[in-house]
Amino acid sequence: MQRRSTWLGIALSAAFVAMVVAVCAHFWSAIGGSGISPAGWLAMGLGILATFGLGIGLMSLVFISNRRGYDELGRGER
Repeated sequence: MQRRSTWLGIALSAAFVAMVVAVCAHFWSAIGGSGISPAGWLAMGLGILATFGLGIGLMSLVFISNRRGYDELGRGER
């Protein structure tokens, strides 16, 4: 039964993402002749890279902390 609910959750999530993409595409096309300058593309690319870098760095710290046992210390033992 859990397998069916997992696939149902995946299907509903995929449908929701597809719906959001469709709505965003509709709104983007409704704006008309808007364009992004090369400076805008550069800024967006740098923002995406910085966001990925921050996310990867923070997740790495979580994994390192867990593997070294820092998360296992009791509250009174610090």
